[in-house]
Amino acid sequence: MSVRFTITVPATSANIGPGFDVVGLSLSLFLTLSVSHTPFPANPESIILSPPPKITYSGEGADVVPLDAYKNLTTRVALYVLRCNGYPHFPPDLVVHAHNEIPFGRGLGSSGAAVIAGVLLGDSLGQLNLSKSRLLDFALMVERHPDNVTAALVGGFVGSYLRELSRDALEAASVPLAEVLPEYPPEAGEEWGKNPPPPPLGIGHFVRFPWAKEIKAVALIPQFELSTAKARDILPLAYTRADLVFNLQRLAVLTTALGQSPPDPELIYEAMKDKVHQPYRKSLIPGLPEVLFSITPSTHPGLLGICLSGAGPTILALATDGFESIISSAESVFRQAGVEIKSKVLNITEGSSVEVRA
Repeated sequence: MSVRFTITVPATSANIGPGFDVVGLSLSLFLTLSVSHTPFPANPESIILSPPPKITYSGEGADVVPLDAYKNLTTRVALYVLRCNGYPHFPPDLVVHAHNEIPFGRGLGSSGAAVIAGVLLGDSLGQLNLSKSRLLDFALMVERHPDNVTAALVGGFVGSYLRELSRDALEAASVPLAEVLPEYPPEAGEEWGKNPPPPPLGIGHFVRFPWAKEIKAVALIPQFELSTAKARDILPLAYTRADLVFNLQRLAVLTTALGQSPPDPELIYEAMKDKVHQPYRKSLIPGLPEVLFSITPSTHPGLLGICLSGAGPTILALATDGFESIISSAESVFRQAGVEIKSKVLNITEGSSVEVRA
């Protein structure tokens, strides 16, 4: 008898201005997996040389995503979770169709969504019933930054941190990614990477902040990709005390201000400013400074605040009204910089879900 289920994972925006590597927000674009398979036999070790999983893919990134289960990020993460929990192989007759609405390389958490989808896929295939905390441990062994994956997993407006680990646990959590998700060479079989390092317990912790239901997110999405690695490499290795205090002051206010109804535009606009990452990334995103400083609550009623989404290049405007005016002004500024954008008005959504289908 075939088992069928659907996994849904939201897009995310990290940082939200001053909360660099600290806060994330789940948004109403989704990566959806439709899955079917034959249940594992009583002894999972008895699965030998089963046919490889079949993967199909539609939507954003369909022309570049690997359809080999041993190269695809989501299925490789799923196999990692399975192997850490006593299942050395995928179940028989595994079929996965992924439909993706999250654009790649735009600062909207596409890789974090793929990782969380993989963790939930492994948990569901093995019927492991892992806790959210343990699911997050597996995700952090791959993604290494908690802001996007935590928001994708639990949903809403989320703050997170990596716990200070013991020496042994820190070593376990810091193994190279190549050992967690080994590359599969052409000659590799199902035995390749069979005994991966399991994550230590409790790598990351999180809290959900209140969110005023009238606030929506306007995603202003430039039509070029920007790798997270490149956007991180441009950041300094050290900051002044004044710049760190600037961000800490605003983050302390922002986490409460975005939960108040009605929201205060003057308070939020100032609280979403940043001196840790956005000033250094302006050279990578033509038009970024002009958009951030020309779209304000006084010029665009309904706007609350505006910031770079994650590593960029997407800009996120939080607003209660005036969405079309915000979009029109951003399009004009970016056009002058020679950049085409697409825009989406998004809701703040709940976290990931798994739904069993008949």
